[in-house]
Amino acid sequence: MNNIHRRKVKYLKACAHGLNPAVLIGKNGLSKAVLNAIDEVLLCHELIKIKFIDCKEERKELARQIVEKTGSNYITMIGNVLIIYRQHPEADKRQYELKAI
Repeated sequence: MNNIHRRKVKYLKACAHGLNPAVLIGKNGLSKAVLNAIDEVLLCHELIKIKFIDCKEERKELARQIVEKTGSNYITMIGNVLIIYRQHPEADKRQYELKAI
């Protein structure tokens, strides 16, 4: 699920510490609309938090599906909050420089 080096994951965890959840997943679970919203937010922010509100039992499976369907990298899951990262395709719009790490 993760193809980022351990040191880069640690850096991204630290960067995500102050972020608020960008997407909330409720009782409807992982719909196409939610996936589209996650994809748009990843394009703008690269590093995001997703909070599971009602589907806490299946959050690990939903996290796997989110990572797979969005082409993002799993950073960590803390409680009911998933942190994922996807590098922006345009180099000049990237917010996190991972080359130096």
